[in-house]
Amino acid sequence: MVVRKIYSEIIQKELILPEKCERIVSFSPAITEALFMMGLGELVKGVSVYCVHPEEARKKIIVGSYNSFKEKVIDEINPDIIFTTTGYQLELIKNLRDKYPVYPLRLPPTLSELIANSVEAGLVAGYYDEARKLEVDLFNELNSLRQENNYFLNRIYLEIDLGGPVTFGAYSYITDGINFVGGENIFQNENCEWMLPDDKKVAELNPDIIIYEPKMFSKNRDRNEIKKNLINRFGEIDALKYDRLFITPGIYDFFAHHGPSFILKTLKWLKEILDDLNKN
Repeated sequence: MVVRKIYSEIIQKELILPEKCERIVSFSPAITEALFMMGLGELVKGVSVYCVHPEEARKKIIVGSYNSFKEKVIDEINPDIIFTTTGYQLELIKNLRDKYPVYPLRLPPTLSELIANSVEAGLVAGYYDEARKLEVDLFNELNSLRQENNYFLNRIYLEIDLGGPVTFGAYSYITDGINFVGGENIFQNENCEWMLPDDKKVAELNPDIIIYEPKMFSKNRDRNEIKKNLINRFGEIDALKYDRLFITPGIYDFFAHHGPSFILKTLKWLKEILDDLNKN
C-alpha cells in the first residue's frame, strides 16, 4: 500500500497516511464544509455536533463536540485522519494526538488563511485537484466581492453571542472580511483576535451599523427584544437610532463560521447590506 508522510507543524509530529484518506473524521466545522465542497462528503465518516455546514454534514455520525470525543465511536470508524482546529480545540488535540492521526489547522486571522486552511485539508487528505479547484473558486468569489469605492455608512460593530457577548479585533478573519467588502470594524485596531466588548467604548465609537449574531442553535431571535437590550447597553447610538441593526440569518454560526461559506454567503450578505444602505 502506498503511504505518505505528512508533518504537522502544530503538533510537531509526522503522520503516516494512505495515498488517499477514505475514512475522515472532522471536529472542525470549517474543514467539514470544505471537504464537502471538494466533493469528498462520502469520505467524511464522523463529525462534531457543530459541523452543520452543509446540510448533508448533519447526517454524519457525531463523534464529539468542541473539546470532547467519543473514543469508542472513533475506534469503530478507524479514521485515516482526524482534522481539528487550534484555539478552543487545543485540549482536544492533546487528548487525541497520541492515539490517532490528528492534523490541526490554525484559526484563520485573515481571509487568505481561511482559504489556505480549506485547501490544506484537501491536500493533506490526498485530493490535490479537488483542493486546488476549491482554491480557485474561493479566490474568484472574493474577487467579485472586492469593494473599491468608499461607503458613506461603513463603520460596523459586530457582536456574537458565544455564551456571552464577544466582538473581534485586528487578528481575525471577521475583521479582514468586513474590511474586504468595504466596511470598517470599529475595533479593527485592537491588538487581539477577540475581546469582550466594552459597552461604553461602543457607545463612544458610535457605529453606523450593528451586526448581531445570536447564540448558535438559539431560536430566540426577536429583533425588537435584541434591539431593546442593545439600547439598554449602548444608549441611542446611531446604528440603533436609525434602525441599522441586522440580525444574522438562521440558527447556525454565520460570522462565527470560518469555512468557505464565510466567503460565499456571509460576506455576500454583508456586502448587500452595505450596498443597500449606501444607495443614496
